[in-house]
Amino acid sequence: MSAQKSTVAVLRTTPATVLRDYHRLLNLAGYQAVLPKTSETALKINISWHFFFPGSSTTPWQLDGVIRALKRDGYDPAKIHACHNRTVVIDARLGERENKQVNVIRTHDLKNVHLYEPEVEWIHIRDAVGDLADKFLCLNQVYPNGFMIPRRFIGENIIHLPTIKTHVFTTTTGAMKNAFGGLLNERRHWTHPVIHETLVDLLRIQQKIHSGIFAVMDGTFAGDGPGPRCMIPYTKNIILASADQVAIDAVAAKLMGFDPLRDVKFIRLAHEQGLGCGDPRDIQIVGDTAAAGENWHFVGPFQKMTFASRMQHKIYWGPLKKPMEWSLKTVLAPWAYIASVLYHDFFWYPAHQALLKKTMQSNWGRLFHNWEQMAIPGDNLTALGWPEVGPAPLDIDLQHKSESKRHYVQAMQILGECIKEAPEFSTRRRHVKREA
Repeated sequence: MSAQKSTVAVLRTTPATVLRDYHRLLNLAGYQAVLPKTSETALKINISWHFFFPGSSTTPWQLDGVIRALKRDGYDPAKIHACHNRTVVIDARLGERENKQVNVIRTHDLKNVHLYEPEVEWIHIRDAVGDLADKFLCLNQVYPNGFMIPRRFIGENIIHLPTIKTHVFTTTTGAMKNAFGGLLNERRHWTHPVIHETLVDLLRIQQKIHSGIFAVMDGTFAGDGPGPRCMIPYTKNIILASADQVAIDAVAAKLMGFDPLRDVKFIRLAHEQGLGCGDPRDIQIVGDTAAAGENWHFVGPFQKMTFASRMQHKIYWGPLKKPMEWSLKTVLAPWAYIASVLYHDFFWYPAHQALLKKTMQSNWGRLFHNWEQMAIPGDNLTALGWPEVGPAPLDIDLQHKSESKRHYVQAMQILGECIKEAPEFSTRRRHVKREA
């Protein structure tokens, strides 16, 4: 990092002004100085859950606002593309539809890249970063034979699009964690016991391979509790942006009520490694300084953990580590993927529809509900936002039975895919195919 003070832009926003606010936000944070217009720009979309849940994944207005800002400031749309990763328990194809991200990409006629499709080439980390790999805190121990990253990332700009929320593994999650899915192969769960060190290693990789790194964080909804899925959502009307991934995560953590250097290990480690600024006292806030000074007093992810998160902690850091963790590195690992889908998609999500329905009554919820009808043409770069957000969903959903059936059909499909696409099986299939 240079000696220049890290800057984080913070603004309050409303649906009526959100597009204008995102354009102002990006320029307050100086994004044009760090993202060269001659490079391809990847919009790294976050899908923490394939089903819509407020605060969990990149919002459509966040994605739309960033794209319109890029186009308005002279970035070539032909050089901009959406970017998705996949995990064995999250279906990115379903997620981009349920979270209405693909609607935005189609409105702007952008390329839509799913990193795990066969046409995307992955290369060995040593071929990508050379001797920089010798500086890794943990990845050489986790992956003794190295790991692969997408070749297309090399020389690209990247804009991370996380939301403000807590996380059961990392306390908070944001810009640094958003690189996790895109840069590591499908055995990402191997890094969970050293997740904080992993995020620091991944930031080091990003600073080597990308032509520019930027983050735009949406806090219109923010999530507290055992995230990034099973959260209590709150309407906060805050958006953030920065070229310093450590600083933006530190400011978000402070908003949530945490001390970034004390409570969030990956921020402290990255700060100590000189990869960014994690000390709020040394971060320059531009925009709405009063908003940046708020304290939301979130309880965090550990006070009211779900059954699933308690078991994960016992397996990765607790008494079940020795008897159970070994199985996650063998062909037995899909038991964990199946358990996750059964708990989150079949039990938790249907059991907490009241939370979803409550937030859908808000202006942001109504905008999401009516997104298809409220969409603004992609060539309109002067629209301020959505002064009208449409009606709220009906209190009594006449289609409840059909919607419930649709949800469980989707959940069954996800369960089947997580077994079929488990790397422990798919790798063996590819090996057998090569031998044949």
